[in-house]
Amino acid sequence: MKLERTRISAAILAGVLSFTGLSGCGTGTSASAAGSSLDAADTPTPAPEDIFDGSVPLDGAANPVLDTLLLPIASETVTYGNQYATIDASHSSDGYIMVKYVTGETARIKVQVVKTDGVTYTYNLDTDGTYDVFPLSQGNGAYKVTVFRNVSDHKYAQVFTQTIQVALANDLLPFLYPNQYVDFSERSAVVAKAEELASAMTGELAKLSAIYSFVVKNFTYDYDLAKTVQNGYLPDVDAVLARQKGICFDYAAVMCAMLRAEGIPTKLEMGYTSTGEYHAWISTHISEAGWINNVISFDGVSWKLMDPTFASVGKESQSVMEYINNPNNYSMKYCY
Repeated sequence: MKLERTRISAAILAGVLSFTGLSGCGTGTSASAAGSSLDAADTPTPAPEDIFDGSVPLDGAANPVLDTLLLPIASETVTYGNQYATIDASHSSDGYIMVKYVTGETARIKVQVVKTDGVTYTYNLDTDGTYDVFPLSQGNGAYKVTVFRNVSDHKYAQVFTQTIQVALANDLLPFLYPNQYVDFSERSAVVAKAEELASAMTGELAKLSAIYSFVVKNFTYDYDLAKTVQNGYLPDVDAVLARQKGICFDYAAVMCAMLRAEGIPTKLEMGYTSTGEYHAWISTHISEAGWINNVISFDGVSWKLMDPTFASVGKESQSVMEYINNPNNYSMKYCY
């Protein structure tokens, strides 16, 4: 997705990458990383005052009222960089940063985003000179952003690093914007479909139910893709919508995109099931209840877990719904 100077594309990585030192100096801090290692998972935009109408306090208690889609833009009012890379932190308070590699070479480039005392996220970075978008999904605090260049085989050299202090204007914002894993624009078919499904609905739960039901009742699991999918796979949400078929990552990404397009903050979560399988699911924020994983149906005691893949594949059978209703069956590792 290209949004003028914005391009969203990254990959889930797997494995452990080793690094050798390559120094660089510039506007921000840069240092060599000899002998360090990276534990990776390889596998026109409106102004803020136009987005929020002031009727909802930006304290995380209620979802922001959106007049239009939230789409990332590189304003370049706060930047750090050197001859290799530029980090645009102009919108860190909105829950994202942007990075571009500026040398024109075609080496493999990676970006590591590490929050102090948090989880390490590693992404691929395009080398076409346009900005890629990276979410700040771990909330307020200090994030160390480092750009690495492949020098041989699986060895990478650090070319630039900068620590950025993040104070979110609203802690829900990282989960309303598109990113590498939930990739949509104002022209996306998933955005139009979400509007079609939600237009006659009143309230967040009704919209959520309509979107969830559409995915669960119409999508089928792609067992062939599940057997052949490669590291670095990212969903094309419009293509998945057209096929109405995909793997768990596809289900979660499509539903997440639709809900974000309707102004409902939604997390795409990745981790492990109780059987040890790597899996993707979502959780969502409802103004009356806050963040909840168990969200679609309420039996007077508990909400059912928002896992569109299992519900669809299992045809919402009693045994499947009992499984996804148990949060102990899920262990989150990454959140986008």
